[in-house]
Amino acid sequence: MKLAMNNIDTIIDSLPKTKGNIQILPLSKLCWFRVGGNGIVFSPSDENDLEYFLKNKPSNIKIYPMGLGSNTLVRDGGYDGVIIRLNNFNKTCVKDTTISTGAGNSDLKIAKLAMNNNISGFEFLSGIPGCIGGAIVMNAGAYGNETSDIFVSAQGFDYQGNKLTLSKEQMNFSYRHCDYANNVIFTSATFQGKIGKKEEINKKMQEINISRTNSQPIKSRTGGSTFRNPDNYKAWELIDQVNLRGKVIGGAQISEQHCNFLINQGSATSYDLEQLGELAKNTVKSELGIDLNWEIKRIGKYE
Repeated sequence: MKLAMNNIDTIIDSLPKTKGNIQILPLSKLCWFRVGGNGIVFSPSDENDLEYFLKNKPSNIKIYPMGLGSNTLVRDGGYDGVIIRLNNFNKTCVKDTTISTGAGNSDLKIAKLAMNNNISGFEFLSGIPGCIGGAIVMNAGAYGNETSDIFVSAQGFDYQGNKLTLSKEQMNFSYRHCDYANNVIFTSATFQGKIGKKEEINKKMQEINISRTNSQPIKSRTGGSTFRNPDNYKAWELIDQVNLRGKVIGGAQISEQHCNFLINQGSATSYDLEQLGELAKNTVKSELGIDLNWEIKRIGKYE
């Protein structure tokens, strides 16, 4: 079924009836930047509910899976589709050095779960402010490790509602990339660590927390790393090199503490933040001849 979608009310009236909650929300409440217009948010109750929704929604309605909103910028005009949030997908299972988890769990929660079960290899997740689904999609990494280092397999649905199980080889991971980032909603995953000691794991996680606190504006309204690091370069160094540290547009600022972070100083619009990011990208390209690619996901319409 295809429908002409003119406004948010038309979209919501066309959606299948589900067990999970479907509602119109200010998306600024769901994202760490605290900016963005309204959108329809669907929180499926379980996998069957998600499958039913995907198979029965009108084919021309856009969908976007969103985790904790830590690396997402929603534009001021809102999102003209359906945001899918897997906050009910939070079951976990530990067996020996293997952890299976729902995609809605936070990275920090799984890092702590591993520590409490004397499993090492998950410490880096404590420095990534997102959820497991996002970590898979982006092959999120920090402090010398990436999600692919511990990944075994993942389950999910394509956008037509077909259930998939994908191995590490099928995912074709690379730096901040997997082949299924834009066409699969991951619902759960299995990871493999190593036998460790809780005290040593805890010490490493504390060191990561101290490093992150000292180097990143974690108490600000921000969205994590703005750009991926180009080959052989660090994005923050390139932005600093073109003298944009602290640069302000409207209510948005390039962080004084870490140049690869954009900050909402309190009154920023999505447009302010995106324009500031584009300024950094274009200036680095024109002055240094190096391309910066957005790591933050930008979605929705301009107001």
